[in-house]
Amino acid sequence: MRSNRLESEPGPSRLASPLALEVDGLSVDFSSHEGNKRVVDGVSYAIARGQTLGVVGESGCGKSMTALALLGLVPKQGCVTGRISVSGQGLSEIAIDEWPEIRGKRIAMVFQEPMTALNPAMRIGDQIAEVLHLHEGLSWKEARERAVEELRLVGIPSPAERANAYPHQLSGGMRQRVVIAMALACRPDVLIADEPTTALDVTIQAQILELMQRLQDEIGMAVQFISHNLAVVSEIADDVIVMYAGQIVERASADELFSNPLHPYTQGLIATLPKIENRQDELPVIPGMVPRLDGTLKGCRFAGRCVKADSECHALIPVLRSISPGHDVACHKVRP
Repeated sequence: MRSNRLESEPGPSRLASPLALEVDGLSVDFSSHEGNKRVVDGVSYAIARGQTLGVVGESGCGKSMTALALLGLVPKQGCVTGRISVSGQGLSEIAIDEWPEIRGKRIAMVFQEPMTALNPAMRIGDQIAEVLHLHEGLSWKEARERAVEELRLVGIPSPAERANAYPHQLSGGMRQRVVIAMALACRPDVLIADEPTTALDVTIQAQILELMQRLQDEIGMAVQFISHNLAVVSEIADDVIVMYAGQIVERASADELFSNPLHPYTQGLIATLPKIENRQDELPVIPGMVPRLDGTLKGCRFAGRCVKADSECHALIPVLRSISPGHDVACHKVRP
């Protein structure tokens, strides 16, 4: 939708732009004494330069694990298969010692919890400067100066002073802005933003989203925006994928998905959004829980929670297929 993009400065055409990120058949498996668990199952999508892909779904649906796989950060006991490419460079087969050259420069991530992303024993400015020194080849003096500027860009007051602070000396919202500044410092081709504005108030959230969109216009950065906040996703995303139990169940442009949701799970998510014009004593909920991702699953993974499910849904796995141009759905009950 990108409603706050200036009409006189349209973003790059989705059809004409080269792809910044390509993901094909991505799966992530974990083995345990309980058997194999496939937490991400055959996920495929692409993001063009300058575009934002919204990724939505409940906790445990595979959104964050997909993001970790893109950066080579899946825990050692996990097995990643499939193909990942950033600006034409394949990442699936690169050696472990090559990843430091990729992360931060070509693809960067804003994590949900800033305290796990920041070194508690290192000053804020030095942490951002280290990224610039490593990837941009700046001297430490130049990198420190740039670090202060990056803090200013994300709305941190008195940035030169804050650059000398340690993470524990900053509020949660300010730490989150530091993490965002660090991720954006080298102007990556792809930014993975995992709930990037959760800890921020509405005013700062708007500033951060505006900054990310401005950088997209300036450098053609692609953004994979993971969020539970469907209202924010509807405003900033060009396209949206809905994940459930490790699979993509619906994929469409943001306008199409929010105006015409087809999968019962997507319909349930959108129905939970509060509506100002329609006061409700209780918000709708989707009954049940995400199923255990083990080898016992059969049929549609949403069938146990779906009011439309029948014997076909419980027995046969639905295939993600095109229902209309640009709108794909994995549901036996949705027909072209």
